[in-house]
Amino acid sequence: MFAALLFLIPATFFVYGMLRDRRRLSNAIWLGIALVMLLLLLAEAGRDNPVLSLPLLLAFVLAVVGLLLLPLALLANGLVMVRREGRSLGNLVSLLAGLALLGEMVYFAWGISQPNDWIRGTAIGLFLMSAYIAFLFVSLLLYSVIYGRTGRRHGFDGIVVLGAGLIGSRVPPLLASRLDRALRLYRRDQAAGRSPVIVVSGGRGADEDVSEAFAMRQYLLERDVPDADVVLEDQATTTEENLRYSKALLAERGHTGRVVAVTNNYHVFRTAVLSRKTGLRLQVIGAPTAWYFVPSAFLREFVALLVRNPVVHGLACALLMAGGLALTQIG
Repeated sequence: MFAALLFLIPATFFVYGMLRDRRRLSNAIWLGIALVMLLLLLAEAGRDNPVLSLPLLLAFVLAVVGLLLLPLALLANGLVMVRREGRSLGNLVSLLAGLALLGEMVYFAWGISQPNDWIRGTAIGLFLMSAYIAFLFVSLLLYSVIYGRTGRRHGFDGIVVLGAGLIGSRVPPLLASRLDRALRLYRRDQAAGRSPVIVVSGGRGADEDVSEAFAMRQYLLERDVPDADVVLEDQATTTEENLRYSKALLAERGHTGRVVAVTNNYHVFRTAVLSRKTGLRLQVIGAPTAWYFVPSAFLREFVALLVRNPVVHGLACALLMAGGLALTQIG
């Protein structure tokens, strides 16, 4: 009964948060806590129930094997990213994450067997910190998927397409997927008798021949979107500016109804969180992304969400490290 209550409390907060505002960052945390409590509830029920115990044991074994293989998968993805996208810091994220995770595993396996209390304590502390970060990552990943697959898919007054880097003046595949997704929304609403406009938002980077908005506009015009239905926003340099400036342009033109922002699937939830922070009421929809690009890109999004609350997460990690050191002293 107590275990069931521990599950129902976070599950209730999760459902309440979803109904109130799907863009709340806390929804992801409540989802993670509810899932942990559900696993504990199932483990408790499975102790005396052979029907449950075997699937739970199999799930546990698969989870352990997956955890052990994860660093290798990240390293492999990092090498693919470097080969296909170049050696920029952003493209090295999955490679660096794989090395860090592998290093932590090696240090824990070595440190936990050492007689020195400080070495064992830091090994335990790093393990606890890794578990905390893994909990946050899985929670955000699962909730990002939920957010991206729920909500309206039609009935929009304005469709905002967030810019991404150009290749000279050419729209690359990553940005093209956003524009194609926006086109599908636009044509669906047009077929239903509505008159949405598409805002293409993005300034000009140092290595770009034209603004991202200009290139996106040309892409849409070549696909038979009337010029009157395309609004150019060519000043934004960040996601937050994309949202603010685009919403202002829509308001100036009298489009005050439902607004949707279109970006790539890995970027959806952070964009939604930013829209809530800036006080803008809109939905965010994701476009497909090349499989090899997603792990590194979502890791970048995860880090960007973490640094929004550096004090909270820094304090949590410090307490977990202190707890690891304290455990060895008590023992």
